[in-house]
Parts: sequence; C-alpha cells; structure tokens
Amino acid sequence: MTNVIKIEWEIKMLINDYFRKVNEILKKIVKTQVGSIIKAADIIAKSIEGGGVVYVFGATHAGMIAEELFFRAGGLIPVNPILASGLTTLERPASNTSKIEKLEGYGKIIIEGSGITDKDVLIVHSVSGRNPAPIEVALEGKKKGSKLVILTNLSFSRSVKSRHSSGKRLFEIGADVVLDNCGISGDAVVEVEGMKQKTGPTSTICGCYIMNAVMIQVIENLIKKGITPPVFMSANVDGGDDFNKKLLEEYKSRIKYL
Repeated sequence: MTNVIKIEWEIKMLINDYFRKVNEILKKIVKTQVGSIIKAADIIAKSIEGGGVVYVFGATHAGMIAEELFFRAGGLIPVNPILASGLTTLERPASNTSKIEKLEGYGKIIIEGSGITDKDVLIVHSVSGRNPAPIEVALEGKKKGSKLVILTNLSFSRSVKSRHSSGKRLFEIGADVVLDNCGISGDAVVEVEGMKQKTGPTSTICGCYIMNAVMIQVIENLIKKGITPPVFMSANVDGGDDFNKKLLEEYKSRIKYL
C-alpha cells in the first residue's frame, strides 16, 4: 500500500509541475505580449472591415491553431485555414510531414492555391520557425500583399539555424506583427526521472491562448466601429444553426473549407 501511495504522489507531483509551468508561461504571455496582441487585432479588424478574411497556416501540430480558429462557437466566421496536403496529422505515415515541411518550393505552391489577396491577413504559426514550408508560406503571402502575423517561440527559434536557403527564420522575414508563445526550446517542460527527453508540450495551449485573445480584441474593435462582428453561435444552442446559416452566406465563397 505504501508503494501505491508513493506512486500516486509522484504522479500528482508531475501533473502539478506541468500545471505550474504552463501557468508560468501564460503569465509571461500576459506580461509581454498584450501590445502585440492588440496590434495584430487592429490589423485583422481593418482587414475584415475592408472585406478581407484571415488565413491561418501551420504544419502538423502547429496547424492546430488554424483548426482552433476555424468554424467554431464564439469564433470569427471569416477565417480560412490552410490545411495543406501532407502537412496535417492525417498524413500517413505521419513521419512524412517532417520531410514535407522541409521541402523548398512547397510553400509557394500552397499560397498559389490559397486564394489569398492583398485585402487579407495571413497568420503563420511555427514553434521553431526554421523549416522551409512555413517560411515560404509567409514570404509568398507577403508577395501577394497580405498583412503578415507570425506566431512562434522566439527563444527556441533564436537558438536554431534556419533550414531555408534564405538563411532566415520565420521571425526575421519582416512580419507586421510577431507574437511570442513564450515557451522554451523543445516545447515540452516536464522532466521525468529515467527519461532523457521531456514531456508536457505547451505550444498548442499557449498558441490558442494568444490567438483567441487576438480574436476577442478583433471583435471588440469591430463593435467600436459600429460593425456587427461575424461570430459563430454554438450549433448546440437552440437557434444556432439558423443564426450561423445567415452569416455564412456572406463569406462561403471565400472560405475554402465551408
């Protein structure tokens, strides 16, 4: 019985360690990123006011930010996720995604087929910011004239070399706003005795935290401009489907996955 209690206590210790470290990162985000969050929101609100939409790209788990912002209750309707073939967790074998993300030229193909314009905002998420696909997506989006918002881990990205022929990491390519998820190199934060690698990744939690804050500020900005924000109502609330259907009509021609 004593051994069982000891094991349970050690498990709780690790869980609490994870909770504590995630909360530390979230507090750092609040302390350091609010100005950039407000700036990103200003850019997006102006785009939506002018008839633009928001494009969001990330490779594999970084792409979960695109899915987080798209087609969900409480979220903005004019969000177009770029779910590129070979760069989602649906790819099989999943190990192909790491190879595809390193291919130069693919980012250009992704943007050419995206439909993005100079009215739009492009959000690119990459924790390391070193691989060619997200770098090229960002570069090609800029060529199309879109505003560029980068979400990355600055401390991690500064500690590694770019894998793109330009030699630049994502945060170095001239974004309109760079958002830092305030994580650590390698993403995971919990050390387990007997393991070389850490567990407890943080980038998805922190990325969603930041980007949902951006979208909340976008909505407030639009309200202040006298514009009714196009925001989804939960389909599980009575009347939600009919409410959303009316709003979707305005944007369905420009949202690829609707």
